[in-house]
Amino acid sequence: MGSGAEDLEIVVDRARPSGRTLLAAGVEQSYVDVADPRHLHFEYVRWMAAVVDLAAPARRPLTALHLGGGALTLPRWLAATRPGSAQRVVEREPAVVELVRRELPPVPPEIAVEIGDARESVAAVPAEAYDLILADVYRAARMPRHVASVEFVAEVARVLRPDGIYLVNVTDLPPLVFARTQVANLRAVFADVCLVADRRMLRGRRYGNLVLAAAHRPDRLPVRRLVARAAGDPVPGGVLHGATLDAFLAGTRPATDADLADH
Repeated sequence: MGSGAEDLEIVVDRARPSGRTLLAAGVEQSYVDVADPRHLHFEYVRWMAAVVDLAAPARRPLTALHLGGGALTLPRWLAATRPGSAQRVVEREPAVVELVRRELPPVPPEIAVEIGDARESVAAVPAEAYDLILADVYRAARMPRHVASVEFVAEVARVLRPDGIYLVNVTDLPPLVFARTQVANLRAVFADVCLVADRRMLRGRRYGNLVLAAAHRPDRLPVRRLVARAAGDPVPGGVLHGATLDAFLAGTRPATDADLADH
């Protein structure tokens, strides 16, 4: 998120008085229900939560690294659904951290929030440190190049435990060229990868969010149950995995740091 303090505000949801939306230059960034952290407003956040829900035993604490903090929606959700989860949040914008601390309820003590760069923070982490890594890193509505490369994915893989899961929020518009490249990056490093998105996006009809999930171990991702969960969401989602993900990639190759530096 690349906005100064003057561009940031938190507003009350008129339809849900306990809801708060973090806006950057008038654009919705995060949503938190101050009365119920289990309530997830945006569909892509529900899809990320669904992967976590289905991939690990209920209420089992997890060690989690969040790259990009916003209003701390998923850290609050994870603390509520899996009490005792040790979580670290890395947010690059001090103004976001300050606003959230000032205007929203405090987070549990197991959640440590720090200001820093996502790639530098991952590089400093020991190997196999986390069960779960969630990335939602954007600057002016674009994923920064240094976290969009296959080398960055390899660093994430290094600090993820053998049974861990990596989740990424990607925004894109038709024909989803950027999303295909991000899938190719994950496929080059991880044994199991899937994608969840609004079915209209997969038909090339709209701009929006896609959730990518990856794991070291083949068949680690809860794909069958995720298909049912996504289909039943208020915004029905489709899941691509295996052959359908192959077709989506259509020969797209990973993006290296060198490739991205040339753009």
